[in-house]
Amino acid sequence: MLNLLNIFSAKQKAFFSKEEEERMVEAIRSAEMQTSGEIRLYVESHCKMVNPLDRAKELFIQLEMAKTQDRNAVLLYFAMKDRQLAILGDEGIHARLGQEFWNDEIKTIIAEFKQHHFVDGICHMIEDVGNALKLNFPYTSDDKNELSDGIVFGK
Repeated sequence: MLNLLNIFSAKQKAFFSKEEEERMVEAIRSAEMQTSGEIRLYVESHCKMVNPLDRAKELFIQLEMAKTQDRNAVLLYFAMKDRQLAILGDEGIHARLGQEFWNDEIKTIIAEFKQHHFVDGICHMIEDVGNALKLNFPYTSDDKNELSDGIVFGK
């Protein structure tokens, strides 16, 4: 469990501007153009569970992310007011990358957030995950976008 004390700004009630949201969605689209993998971004105010990874697992199921053909979907989860996050890769991508990749991504985004680079940090994480998906699940001509690229906002 990661508690990101003083990393998220308490002032960010709306969390992101429309332009920032568009930038993150575009980062997802760009990453997915090179892979059969899928990336989803879920943002909410409070984590409904003690461990954000447990919440990410719950959302992964609710969002039907385990139904991708190659089991290569990745969920980026952020509970803004609780200052928590998790990254969860389905079994296909997790088996190829191993836990160290995910741990490194968490360390990298925490460093970005400490510098108040919220959107940049999320976009960099999307790019890193996209590159890992591209390497392990490259795009082929018969690939289709299996999940929405839009940000999912919880309560």
